[in-house]
Amino acid sequence: MPDGKKPVVLILASTFPRWQGDPEPGFILELAKRLCSSWHVVVVCPHAAGAKESDVIEGVEVIRYRYAPERWETLVNNGGIVTNLRNSKWKYLLVPSFVWCQAWSAWRTTRRLHVDVVHAHWLIPQGLLAALLKVTSGRKVPYVVTSHGADLFALQGGLLNGLKKMVLQQSHSATVVSSAMLDRVVQMGISPKKLDVIPMGVDMVDRFVPAVNSQRSASELLFVGRLVEKKGLSHLLDAMPELIKAKPDTTLSIAGFGPDEVRLKAQVSALGLNNKVHFLGALPQDALPQLYQRAALFVAPFVQATSGDQEGLPVALMEAIGCGCPAIAGNVAGLADIFGSYAHQCVVDPRDTAALVAAILAALYHPEAAQLQANQMRAYLIDHLNWDAVAARYSAVLKNATASQLAGGTSA
Repeated sequence: MPDGKKPVVLILASTFPRWQGDPEPGFILELAKRLCSSWHVVVVCPHAAGAKESDVIEGVEVIRYRYAPERWETLVNNGGIVTNLRNSKWKYLLVPSFVWCQAWSAWRTTRRLHVDVVHAHWLIPQGLLAALLKVTSGRKVPYVVTSHGADLFALQGGLLNGLKKMVLQQSHSATVVSSAMLDRVVQMGISPKKLDVIPMGVDMVDRFVPAVNSQRSASELLFVGRLVEKKGLSHLLDAMPELIKAKPDTTLSIAGFGPDEVRLKAQVSALGLNNKVHFLGALPQDALPQLYQRAALFVAPFVQATSGDQEGLPVALMEAIGCGCPAIAGNVAGLADIFGSYAHQCVVDPRDTAALVAAILAALYHPEAAQLQANQMRAYLIDHLNWDAVAARYSAVLKNATASQLAGGTSA
């Protein structure tokens, strides 16, 4: 314990902000900084161009390991590992050094700081590395593993499924971010006793809150997310001509970036929508609330990608609802945890253009009813998904793992 007081948690991650204000997903940083009150938190994550190799962000110590010459360190950002591998086959050449260098950095950090528990985000590769640390660190450091969706749904095959099952079995405990994911893990033969459903959170107290004195647009649709297949944006673009025919003032704002950006912009041009669809690019987290507060409707047309990848529990959707924005989404597993009894009204198959158009128009034509639904969903989410409550649950799981280690016990 470096400060003589707090136990040390080592967080292993692939997706992590490269710097303060980075538009890359920041949910692991949000969790890590809220653990700092009870833990000495250290994150080991991959380096990327422009990032510091050693950093401290909001009290969180960050170690970014090098795995290639800087201009080639492109496996993680701008879409995520699964998408980047699918789009650029040469990046498979980066995988061995990516895994080895993270393993070496994690091992050195564990020995240097006398880590008490490891929290691995994603089953592969971070969960696998945590399992290796457990047997190579000399102290049998326990680990908790969290699956976010892509690792569970997309990485399939006999060897990969076997590795995932081993990672889960050897962990002290495991968490998933949605009830649907829990069902999938139990089907793999993992005991429900060592599993918890704990989502990533949303700051619904200070950041993602409804506007006090502003009027929502009557016609602006909003999409926020990575421009990758599983987000389903191409299906929303296909629906835009019919939406504009029915409601001519309809527009779409797109906040995000990713490997499909060129293709999606070409689709907009081919549909003659350049005056109706606006690409806002990558935006920092601080710029998102005003978009959610202004839009008439947040549309998240999620689909299952050809790789099997799909959303676990989409953070952007929770952020939108946190800002009181009416929302609809594609029918992927896990959304019942957000929409609850409104799922039959708010979830639609985005590949069915007519159904998607009908769902969007219903919200635009009846804004009072849509707003009432959004307000009621927000009231539910703030009790269950606000970051402080979520972080407290993760902290309890980590403390349980360290207590078990001190007692010399193991998880079933």
